[in-house]
Amino acid sequence: MDDNHLGDFLRARRAGLRPEEVGMVSYGARRVAGLRREEVAVLAGMNADYYTRLEQGRERNPSPQVLEALSSALHLDADARAHLFRLAGTVPSDRSVERAAERVAPALRQLLDGYPHTPAFVMSRTLDILATNALADALYAPFEPADNLARMTFLDPAGRHFYADWDRAARAAVANLRQAAGFDPDNPRLRELVRTLTGHSADFTRLWNAHTVRGKTQEAKRLVHPDVGPLTLTYQAFDVRDAPGQQLVIYHAEPGGPSAEALHLLGSVHATRRQADPWPRRG
Repeated sequence: MDDNHLGDFLRARRAGLRPEEVGMVSYGARRVAGLRREEVAVLAGMNADYYTRLEQGRERNPSPQVLEALSSALHLDADARAHLFRLAGTVPSDRSVERAAERVAPALRQLLDGYPHTPAFVMSRTLDILATNALADALYAPFEPADNLARMTFLDPAGRHFYADWDRAARAAVANLRQAAGFDPDNPRLRELVRTLTGHSADFTRLWNAHTVRGKTQEAKRLVHPDVGPLTLTYQAFDVRDAPGQQLVIYHAEPGGPSAEALHLLGSVHATRRQADPWPRRG
């Protein structure tokens, strides 16, 4: 049974590319569809014999650097690139994935607005709030501005009152940023944010130096909003597939409970204020 899945994939992708699509001049009679092996090797910057061994299954352990070069040479999109790495028995580095743009896709913006009764927002790995729905605007109204969850926690005076368990919120924010550093330690936004926080918060510096790493959990958030009082909210965080690094976060209150009633009141208060003094929304 033929189990040369890596070679089959490379051969099929090579056959699907024409020389002019990769900026090469076609010459001579072409006996194969698409690119020649030698042309792929040139584009990937590797020895033609080594590439031939990959296709034939005689070489089955290419390095991540080789796989990156082949991904570029064969014009693989993100899904195809990840598939290539899996076939080779390795995992692609997230640092080599293009950093997610700060812009939130219009379709995701519309999805946010489809949750009128619960706060929903999109954030980056560095905890920048990129887009919000109306109720998320209302929830984070005590912060000026509501721009980054870590900055809001450590540097905005509202943070100490807004988070009922500030210590836990602070630890979680720093652990999230440490995880972001593992994905992309050279991210200029992350470096800028950490520099600002360490320069102005001894609490952040202490927690940052502890190197605790943690992603988003489903722990309940205990918040205190100046307009409606205590809120206990659970949440779900979803990775945005077409924007690596972005997450859609949706809060949820127990149906019929005090927090659900408080959210409803918060939405009404916020809507009234917007009618009197509207301001532009993020996203």
